[in-house]
Formats: sequence, structure tokens, C-alpha cells
Amino acid sequence: MANLGCSTGFNTLLVVSNVLEIIGTKSKMLNLPPPSLQAFLNDLPGNDFDTIFRSLPSFYTKLENEKRSSFGHCFITTVAGSFYGRHFPSNSLHFAHSSYALMWLSMVPKQLVCETQEALNKGNICIAKTSPPAVFDAYLKRFEKDFTMFLKCRAEELVPGGRMVLTTMGSVKSDDPLSIWEVVGLKLNDMVLEVRKCLNSKFLREL
Repeated sequence: MANLGCSTGFNTLLVVSNVLEIIGTKSKMLNLPPPSLQAFLNDLPGNDFDTIFRSLPSFYTKLENEKRSSFGHCFITTVAGSFYGRHFPSNSLHFAHSSYALMWLSMVPKQLVCETQEALNKGNICIAKTSPPAVFDAYLKRFEKDFTMFLKCRAEELVPGGRMVLTTMGSVKSDDPLSIWEVVGLKLNDMVLEVRKCLNSKFLREL
């Protein structure tokens, strides 16, 4: 299995634990010994993989104490790189999982800056309800390219009959209140304004 966009934290190994539990339950129902599991944790090279490695001994100990003989051997390794590319041999994965990672695009859409070099999404750190239509279109085109590449790569890597579970954020075009990222953007703008005020005050005092 592969956890794509694994990050670092509690959820990083949670999916591995859940998969082991499901495999163990199914194996018991079929009266078969549980198979071994090879788990690949994938994220960008800048991810804190060292913390993941340091957490493995306690993770294995917890599995041993909680599940005992209900699961087979579990081998965990990391794979650094963007999941918008290939990382595994063809027909090698039985299960691919990604949770709240696919909303991160491979790059910022180039169309967010107009010909006069003015930012089209000024005041926002992401696509937001206040973004103009051109921004929505730019993000959509980038997402279509990225997600198509993601699916092509996984289609090569998954075995016939393999499965994927993908969880991601939905559209901001809804009646919902501001998304968490829009709230973060508002707070960051407030912080920038405060810094500017402080700098202006300091500059005036020095004059």
C-alpha cells in the first residue's frame, strides 16, 4: 500500500494501522493467516521523514500490544517525491490512499498574474469566494492537469483490481461560510497590515 502525501503526525501511520486491522479481520473470517504488509509513506522531499522514522518503534510496539497475532509482518518505508509522478513499479500496488493532499497543486497557476504583472487574486492566499472568475479558471485548469497525471501514474502502479481511497476538499462555490484557508488568509492580511503600521510608525519617528 502507499500513503500519498503522508505528511508527519498522528494520521501518517493511522491509515497503516487501519489497513492492518481490516486485513487481520478479513483473514480471520477466511480462516487464513494474515499476509505481510509493505507500506510506503510518500511526500515531498522537504517532509519531516526523520520524525516518522523515530515514531516507528513505538508504533510497532503499540501494534504488538493491541493486535498481537491478528496481523502479519508490517514493513514501512518512505518515498520522497511529488505524487504527480511515478514512484512505484508497474502493477505493484494493491492499495493507494491520499487524505487531504490532492488540493495541493504541483505549482501555482501562471495565469494568476496578468500581463501588467498585477496579481489577479490580490488579498487571498488561495482560491476564495471573492476571487474573480479568471482565478477559478486558472486553478481549475491546473487541477485538471495535475489530477489527470495523478490518475495516470496510479493506473500504471496499481495491480488489476487494486483500490484507491482519496479524500480532498470540495469547491468553495457553495453556501458554506468561509473555508479555513480563507480565514487563515484574512488573518495573514491583518498581520501584514499590523507590520506595515509598525514599520511606518518607526520610519516616521526616525524622521
